Amino acid sequence: MADMMIGPRLYSCCNCRNHVALHDDVISKAFQGRNGRAFLFSHAMNITEGPKEDRQLMTGLHTVADVHCSDCREVLGWKYERAYEETQKYKEGKFILEKSKIAKENW
Repeated sequence: MADMMIGPRLYSCCNCRNHVALHDDVISKAFQGRNGRAFLFSHAMNITEGPKEDRQLMTGLHTVADVHCSDCREVLGWKYERAYEETQKYKEGKFILEKSKIAKENW
């Protein structure tokens, strides 16, 4: 029974291991971040948001805010604040966390 998983599967900051997201909140693993693959999450925790800015991304113009680990301040990705194209509106209020910036916990 020692092999039984305790608690939910999580993602943590790769730098300090602060818990930043739940595996159950992954919407898609098919996104592109600044430094490679990224995951789209419906929620994130233990993060702080930077200032909002308009950024031209692969899927068009979006208003985004960088998200940082609340403990070590590592930039983990961004939050979609606004999508200007109708087909991209589903991203609003959601989070991109870069695969290279997060680690699996309780897997």
